[in-house]
Amino acid sequence: MIDLPAAWLQSLPVAPVLLPLTAAALIQLIGESRRTLCATLNVAATLAGFALAVTLALWVAREQSPAVFGVYLPGNWPVPFGIVLVADHLSALMTVLTGAVGSAALVYALPRWQHAGVHFHALYQLQLAGLYGAFLTGDLFNLFVFFEVLLAASYGLLLHGGGLARVRAGLHYIAINLAASLLFLIGVAVLYGVTGTLNMADIALKLPRVPTGDLGLLHVGATILALAFLTKAALWPLNFWLMPAYTAASAPAAAVFALLTKVGIYALLRLWTLCFPASAGASAHLGGEVLVWGGMATLAFGSLGMLASQRLGHVAAYAVVASSGTLLAALGFDEPALTGAALYYLASSTLAGCALFLLVELLERARDIDTVAEPIEDTLEPLPFYDPVARTGVNLDDDEQALVGRALPLGLAFLGITFSGCALIVSGMPPLSGFIGKLAMLSALVARGGVAAWTLAALLLGSGLCALTALARIGIRHFWSADSRPGPRLHPVECAPIALLLIGCALLVIAGEPVLRYLGHAAEALHAPASYVEAVLTTRPVSATHVEPVP
Repeated sequence: MIDLPAAWLQSLPVAPVLLPLTAAALIQLIGESRRTLCATLNVAATLAGFALAVTLALWVAREQSPAVFGVYLPGNWPVPFGIVLVADHLSALMTVLTGAVGSAALVYALPRWQHAGVHFHALYQLQLAGLYGAFLTGDLFNLFVFFEVLLAASYGLLLHGGGLARVRAGLHYIAINLAASLLFLIGVAVLYGVTGTLNMADIALKLPRVPTGDLGLLHVGATILALAFLTKAALWPLNFWLMPAYTAASAPAAAVFALLTKVGIYALLRLWTLCFPASAGASAHLGGEVLVWGGMATLAFGSLGMLASQRLGHVAAYAVVASSGTLLAALGFDEPALTGAALYYLASSTLAGCALFLLVELLERARDIDTVAEPIEDTLEPLPFYDPVARTGVNLDDDEQALVGRALPLGLAFLGITFSGCALIVSGMPPLSGFIGKLAMLSALVARGGVAAWTLAALLLGSGLCALTALARIGIRHFWSADSRPGPRLHPVECAPIALLLIGCALLVIAGEPVLRYLGHAAEALHAPASYVEAVLTTRPVSATHVEPVP
């Protein structure tokens, strides 16, 4: 690994936030008339942000213990005043996922979707800035600010391309998120009134000292804040907005939206383990039972939704709901081994969900040849020396045409392989990353025991069966139904991101041991937050080493 200068290392947590903000401003200055230049800048900034996120994760991984990597004070104000950015194992993981999903969806959008409306590239960079900021911020007010940045950008991306369905879904999506943002503000205001601070580490330090008479107000504020996060995390029955929004959005926007629900889960995971650990006295594990049983209800709802859906887009949206329920339920147990396994599942389900949303459009396009993009080579010459009919007289299809020796169109082969990969990952079948994540969670649940643990274990197995049934049914309809359609024509630029996302899932399997060790450190740090609190509160502003005298 290349050693970076100390000054660069100290400033690394702010780089993923500043880069997309700067790129968005430059894209707006360039204007829509030079869209090719805007697209080039968008791609360069997104890939650079991904590289920065990977660098951040590698530096965090060098720590041999679950310690915080770095704290950065953008305004150079002393803690707990001003903005603070914190990079640890969890936030580094989420930034890497943001970079991976953002890069894949953007490359997919280049041939077609960037031309479907105005300001796509600026909105995309603002979306990434909000995501990076939400994962790296260390205080509640700026978490709200970054939430609003990413939500405002998502409103534009949801409506990108126009159409009645998108406008209708967009209005519902905007209304529910504005309501959730209002709850967010109310919860933050109540917590500030009780603790006198918005810095997360400072809140964690002061919560055990809250007077008994103020505990009721504290719990009300935390509950209101949790409702905002649970709405964004798609907890049942607060997830009624997700299905119409995710199915109406364009393919690249829906792929990025697969990460948005994880922002709510991240916020809950961060604040719940930081502010309400076992050492929080009367507030210890506040709402843990709600997370467990609410998450299991969400998992059951998403699984039944997949089973009842007839279209791949709906199955993909319900798969997002099911993954959110799995993560919420696992979080509520407050078990480090289960949390580490759930983080592995989070990474796997996010990458596979993004790939599945991108595949939706390609599969639908394959059913309508009039809407194809530029083709890739999709025909191969059959072997001239082999005539199965002459030799055997068997292996014929319904039209008395030879099956053995027939060329398989390359486009159809790509869709079949990638769809099968997504189906195996989403349903948790071996040998891919979805299976490893679910197996790790099942092992932790069996070791823990109890009614809730066994119930979640049963739901995990049942959800896999529901997902496999739903996806197999759709696969049969798309790939095995007899028809006279020609082979699908696909654009190579649209195919590459899907393949790379699935390669990322394969890398999670190949590098399973170091990845699980890294996520184990993340889980240990979350459930023992003293190191986080100490790292943030002991950070001091940078003092000037040399000041020129005033003449």
